[in-house]
Amino acid sequence: MNKFESQDGNTPRPGASAGPEPLSSLRAPVRLAATLAFAGFAVSVIAGLFHADTASANDHRATFAEYARSGIWTAVHLGQFAGMALLISGLLVLLVVLKAPEGAMAWAARFGVAAAGAALALYASLQAVDGVALKHAVDAWAAAPEPEKSARFATAEGIRWLEWGMRSYQSFVLGAALLLTGAVIVGARRVSRLIGYLMALSGLAYVAQGWIVGVEGFSAANTIPILAGIVLILVWSVWLLVSAWFGKDAAARDRRGA
Repeated sequence: MNKFESQDGNTPRPGASAGPEPLSSLRAPVRLAATLAFAGFAVSVIAGLFHADTASANDHRATFAEYARSGIWTAVHLGQFAGMALLISGLLVLLVVLKAPEGAMAWAARFGVAAAGAALALYASLQAVDGVALKHAVDAWAAAPEPEKSARFATAEGIRWLEWGMRSYQSFVLGAALLLTGAVIVGARRVSRLIGYLMALSGLAYVAQGWIVGVEGFSAANTIPILAGIVLILVWSVWLLVSAWFGKDAAARDRRGA
């Protein structure tokens, strides 16, 4: 009889959750996610430094001539793809290990996984168009005899417009993945919620990029959203990396401050 009387309202039932699992119990997978995300950001930035972009991107004759002169064009885009793959792998690890509460947050995690996978697939297609197809097209245009140049240029420009479309929708889907992952971080409360808010803001920056590229191409209007996306990803990825490897239980600090 005593064994039943001991189970009062203050004693948790076996298997009942006392709250969000602390970061300390998720340290290894969160470290993996943080390392992947930061490495992806770093690889993307380093690869981008070698991208030929001195001419205005919407001045197609100037940019195509510059691309034709680049001997590392395809390698640069392969590096950018590797960086995006690492970054998205970090998001996927976070979405899996944070174990969002059932309900809306669990669905946000599922949709986040789908969006992250779609963003990576779209980026692979984008880099194939930009890093391979466009390079061959501009090389053919630069080497063509004068009577053929107009036709070759039209082909390259058509590929460029295809790149605009793919870049636009990849930015939309990547933005959605970042927004959903940020929401899961905030809802799961296993790492600092501020990281989730910053991640969501970086997602909004990518959504803005997607709209501008779709409407105007690679215009100067995209400068602020691009810079905002870069800075925000840098901040949240470094914060996540430092807290995962060296920090205390960020979720516990958030609960004490709530």
